Amino acid sequence: MSEQPVILYVEDDPNSRKLMRLMLTGRMGLPQVTILEDSSNFLERVLALNPRPEIIFLDIHMAPYTGFEMLMMLRQCPEFKATRIVAMTASVMSEEVNQLKTAGFDGCLAKPIDVVTFPETFNRIRNGETIWRITG
Repeated sequence: MSEQPVILYVEDDPNSRKLMRLMLTGRMGLPQVTILEDSSNFLERVLALNPRPEIIFLDIHMAPYTGFEMLMMLRQCPEFKATRIVAMTASVMSEEVNQLKTAGFDGCLAKPIDVVTFPETFNRIRNGETIWRITG
């Protein structure tokens, strides 16, 4: 894949945002990264992005919309039906994993991200693999 992926990350924690930005734009050299710090006017803001993101990372515990609610909004839009959408969370119980899978997420990554394995994990997600990397 030669074309650079377009990425959206929705995260309310400043440290998580900073780490992801450093990883994606710094270490991995990806130029098209958008980071939203809250979920207000979520769908309107995402639909305004051009080009559209091909991979979306959603923090589960957000306001005013949760990761589950943002996922539902995206999946209701034809242009995001095939988009890779990955949940991001600091703590996940096994029953929550089932909720994430049932909701339609394409995987889940624990926060903080593992800076050693993230580039490989990212490429696997981009290639269509479903990854459930959960700690706790």
